[in-house]
Amino acid sequence: MEAAADLQDTASLALKFEFNPKLGIDNPVLSLAEDYDPSDLWSLERPRFYLLNKEEGRTFGFHLQQQPGRAGHVVCRVEPGSSAQRQGLREGDWILGVNNHVVEHEDYLMVIRRIRASGPRVLLTVLAQHVHEVARAQRGNNTTHLCPPLGQRVRPRLCHVVKDEGGFGFSVTQGHRGPFWLVLSSGGAAERAGVPPGSRLLEVNGVSVEKLTHNQLSRKLWQSGKQVTLLVAGPEVEEQCRQLGMPLAAPLAEGWALPTKPRCLHLEKGPQGFGFVLREEKGLDGRLGQFLWEVDPGLPAEKAGMQAGDRLVAVAGESVEGLGHEETVSKIRAQGSRVSLIVVDPKADRFFSMVRLSPLLFLESTEAPDSPRGSGSVSAVETNSPLVDTTVAPVPCSFRQCFLYPGPGGGYGFRLSRVASRPGLFISQDGVLASDLL
Repeated sequence: MEAAADLQDTASLALKFEFNPKLGIDNPVLSLAEDYDPSDLWSLERPRFYLLNKEEGRTFGFHLQQQPGRAGHVVCRVEPGSSAQRQGLREGDWILGVNNHVVEHEDYLMVIRRIRASGPRVLLTVLAQHVHEVARAQRGNNTTHLCPPLGQRVRPRLCHVVKDEGGFGFSVTQGHRGPFWLVLSSGGAAERAGVPPGSRLLEVNGVSVEKLTHNQLSRKLWQSGKQVTLLVAGPEVEEQCRQLGMPLAAPLAEGWALPTKPRCLHLEKGPQGFGFVLREEKGLDGRLGQFLWEVDPGLPAEKAGMQAGDRLVAVAGESVEGLGHEETVSKIRAQGSRVSLIVVDPKADRFFSMVRLSPLLFLESTEAPDSPRGSGSVSAVETNSPLVDTTVAPVPCSFRQCFLYPGPGGGYGFRLSRVASRPGLFISQDGVLASDLL
């Protein structure tokens, strides 16, 4: 089965960072040029980092494959012209990490969920196929030392600063090589918003400042009005990323004093069902999404905290971004009489769209609202078209339900294949194990 996505002492890692000028300042993609010394065998044991951008209406542009009978996840195909190809992701690369999570020994579907939940940007840690084979021969299955995550509280911060009588509470200085640094006013707005002293400024309202001049940055801050969202990295974070060779990437960030957050609703089916209507319509960014309407007073949805106009982001922790209406309904129904929905209201939707990050990345930074397990819960989904309440048994997390419709030629677009020495049947396309495009 495939799905799309992208060694030695990590303190010795040294990678060179370059920004891709083709995508411009408003859509930065970080590229790391490889600087291998063929005569240095130890230099082969180095992971590569790729910060991929999902462009409007497109995917990251790669397929991930699970090795039958083996741990690990391999890139099996890279789409021409995609973000993955432009950044240098190659067929055969092994995915070691997704953002700040080590995933080599995680379940295949969990890795897919992590990548999809990352939204429009994802940071992949990968290792070339031949390097991975050498590492496994030396250390067996224990290759986690190649992809150490950042420590707790040692991550870039996304801080929302609200101007007070003293302004934003920081001034900007610029180093001789271009980076911007923040000098905080004691007790000022920036300090209260969680900006660490001596922070390097990375983004303003979701836009990279790496290529901005001081005047351009000043203008952007002025245009922000009374509030601004900053992506910053404190000195400790910058030093640890430097030692690991890891870019200071937005998907690694933790949220501090954010103006809004995603909400997790726990619904349990009542005698009258959910008490809401799920509709597919265009959102604030013009893209189709699944929205919750007609929340009935006193029924489980309202008791769980659902509000009319909320956009559905995930079902049982799995992102529904890009899914059609029927597939989303099926995912909810498959949960049985209890389901967990992650939603954002219009304000949160605008905020996370502006910073170009998925709200699912910030669930760990927020507390799920208390919800009565007996009253706020869902079982049968109501939609804007007639729907029969056909509750099905919950589907184990390692399984997926797929509802297929025949194509123009009458077929479903897949073949069943067998793998030597493996029980069961596998889905394939033209004799190759099928993959999920990410």
